[in-house]
Formats: sequence, structure tokens, C-alpha cells
Amino acid sequence: MSTEHQRYSTDNQAAAIRKYADERGFRIVRTYADEGRSGLTTGGRPALQKLFDDIDNDRADYRALLVYDVSRLGRWQDTDEAASHELRCRRAGISVHYCAEQFENDGSVGSSIIKTVKRAMAGEYSRELSVKVFAGQSNLIRLGFRQGGTAGFGLRRLLVDQHGVAKEQLEQGQQKSIATDRVILVPGPEAEVKIVREIYQLFVEGSKESDITNLLNSRHILTDLGRPWTRGTVHQLLTNEKYIGNNVWARTSFKLKNQHVSNPRESWVRADGVFTPIVDQELFDRAQAIITARAQHMSDEAMLEILREIFERNGMLSGLIIDEIEGAPSSSSYRTRFGGLLRAYALVGFSPDRDYRYIEINRNLRALHPTVVGEVLAGLRQAGGTVTQDPLTDILTINDEFTATIVIARCFHTSAGSLRWKLRLDTALKPDLTVAVRMDADNHEPHDYYLLPRLDMRTALLRLSEHNGLSLDAYRFDSLGCFYAMAARQPFPRAA
Repeated sequence: MSTEHQRYSTDNQAAAIRKYADERGFRIVRTYADEGRSGLTTGGRPALQKLFDDIDNDRADYRALLVYDVSRLGRWQDTDEAASHELRCRRAGISVHYCAEQFENDGSVGSSIIKTVKRAMAGEYSRELSVKVFAGQSNLIRLGFRQGGTAGFGLRRLLVDQHGVAKEQLEQGQQKSIATDRVILVPGPEAEVKIVREIYQLFVEGSKESDITNLLNSRHILTDLGRPWTRGTVHQLLTNEKYIGNNVWARTSFKLKNQHVSNPRESWVRADGVFTPIVDQELFDRAQAIITARAQHMSDEAMLEILREIFERNGMLSGLIIDEIEGAPSSSSYRTRFGGLLRAYALVGFSPDRDYRYIEINRNLRALHPTVVGEVLAGLRQAGGTVTQDPLTDILTINDEFTATIVIARCFHTSAGSLRWKLRLDTALKPDLTVAVRMDADNHEPHDYYLLPRLDMRTALLRLSEHNGLSLDAYRFDSLGCFYAMAARQPFPRAA
């Protein structure tokens, strides 16, 4: 059950399925229901996992699976993954029926096409919803409102109405109940505020995180979560900008339940000076300078040797593990020195369970983007056109007649070895033309180009393969010569 539509409540689904069963002569013998769960993955859906476990281990005492509609089985981003789950049922001799759909799931060409479209629509709906939710949350962050998470030691969450008028202070675990209400951070009890300031003062006066940890625990002071202090929790308090009144969000991302990644600093969403600070800006800056300086005098080899020892001692690496080690550079120092924690991990032989190579590729492509834009500007002007570039959005205005934006699409490989590209069109800027640069298999050089007019594009996301049919490949070019020619000018002969 999703939460965004009443028609997807379990009661409504059950009623529709029961009616379908009565009309077809089925007898319902078992029900699997995941209430309020995301359909993006099988993880977090115990009922769906139980269903597949029963099927795989021959415990299914039924021969048909009745599902409300195609999207209820799941909104997987990959339509092939969605199809594989239905195939899993069919191979066990269990037919799948979609009770609220207008087609019979009879294996015909027509039903197969409709199912594929429905699955793609379900996945695209989740993607578009994710984009809208992220944009809405980012806007609220910039307005100074807190988006989830605990307040932290020395701070409290204050509930305010849509006009900013204070309503009540939220206790640990409490949530707002009215959609238009918002949450901001305010200073907590004076005793906690004094302890926070004392921690910063002790640190800038020369105390180490471990010394401060021992002091707090000897005084039987607990964290905001009611736990003893550790070096890592003290370090996090010393580096969090909320104590100087800044609202910072999206340090990490877990979009579409895909991969939990650390975002580069330039991708963070922030609003400075929106909360009442409890630590002076100068004191905070001095603490950050000390943390940064601890690694500056060390060579790359020395830092990597320490990281290698941490890896050998713990069997894995993470930012929190690094920050817990006394005398070691902080995780932020490794991130700054080596261009990211993943790069530092690779240098000491640690590979996370997930494949994060795409982060490095994306970073390189972001660095490549200005170069590509510069080459396009030069090509347009050489063709005789005039072009201006918006410094904020990078959108190009050509000959004061039409606009264009340049998008670089990363190439990735499927498990079968095929090449794929995901291309997100900038629907907010609404350029007349999107110049899509598809990178080669190694993401080193452009593979080809697509000139996509806004009037012909009906979706914000295009999934491209090596061959896409005439509807898309009609816009494909091996070079940008055709695009440059659009900016060329030819003089009309003077009338006699």
C-alpha cells in the first residue's frame, strides 16, 4: 500500500480483488499485504518477500496470484526487474492477474506491450515524485525549516504554523500532525547550551576529542539520545553547522531506494543564519581550522598508512569509524586531501559492498561540462551566430531566437554487457532544444549527440540504448555540425 492515494488503501484493494475473484470463480486462500511500504524494492516489504519465499520453496497452496494493478506488484525503475518477478511466479505454475486493469494478462502481444508501458509509467511516476519531493524539501530548507532528524545535543525542535508562529516544542520521537506546520531548531536548556560551548572552548584550547569524551562521561552527562559520549559523537558536534545557525541538508542521498551515497559539498542544500546560534562563529571557525590543520602537515603516504591500519584493525572503513580513532586525521580531511572518501578507500585496498565508481565518473563529467559548453560556444560563433550564456543556469540563447541547454549523459553497462544512457531533460528551464552528449563506454569521450526539441519530448527522463528506433534516433548526430549550422546566417540579395 502506498500512502499518496486513497484508492490504494488495503481495504479498497481487497474489495476489488474479492469482486474479481467472485466473477472469475476463484477462492481466496491467502493474503499478502504490505501496508504503507515503498514499492521501489523488495527490501522493506516482508509480505512480498514471504510470497516469493513460499513460491520458491513450493509452499504455495494456490495456482493464481491476484494483484490490484501492475504498479502494486512494484514500481521498479527497471521494467526488466518488474517482469522478472512475474516470470518467477509463472515458472512456478502460478498465473498473475491484475484485477483493476483493462486488459487480460493472457500472454498475448497486446497485453505484453500494455504491461511494459504500465511498468514504465509506474517507475517514472516514482522518479517524478522523487524529483518533486526533493525540490519541495530543498525549498523548505532554504526557507529555514528543519527536514527530519534529531535536533542534537543542546538544541530542540520547535513546531511553528504556516505563518511562523510558535506552537509547541517537540519531544524526542514526536512528529508534526498538520501538513502545513513546520519545524525549526531553537536553543535547548541552558545547561546543555553551556556544555556545547564548553566543548568548543576546551577543543580550541588544546583538548582532544578523547579528552572531552572522558570528561563528559566522568560527569555522567549523556548525549541527546541518552548514550555515553564517544570520540565520534564529540567530533560530529564540533563539525555540525547547525550550532552556528546554519540549515544544511542533503549531505547524503538515498534516492529511489537505490544507493546511499555521500554528496559533494557543492551539492548540499543550505540556508545560513536561519536558526538562533548557540556557538559563536569565530569559535566554530577556530575549531574547524584545528581539525583541518591536523592533516595538513602529514604527507599523503602518512595519511594512507594510518587509514590502512584502521582498515586492517576494523575490517572495513566508514566516516564514523575514522572519526572514532584517536590521533587519526578526520574523515573530512581524507575527503579533502584525496577528492573523496571512496578515492582514499581505493588507495588502501578497501572496496565497499556497493559499486560507487559512478560517483567518480559523475564528478569527472561535471568537471568536463564547462569544457563542452566552451566548445559549443566557439562552434556557434564560428558559424556566424551570436550566443549568450546565462551565468546561473548555463542556458544558451542563440541569435536571440531560440534557447538551448547542454546535458552530458553518463554511459553504464547492463549485466548483459549492453550500453545504456539515462538522460534527464531540464523541464524547469524549458529550453527550446536540448543538446545531449552521450559519452562512450569508458565515459572519456563523446560517443554521439542528440538534438532534442522540447515540442517533441513528452517525458522528463529518456532511457537510451545503442539503438532506439526512428522516434529518437532521428535526432541523433555524429557531430554538432548540424547544430552549429542552425546558428549560421545567410544574406538575402538586395532587391533591384
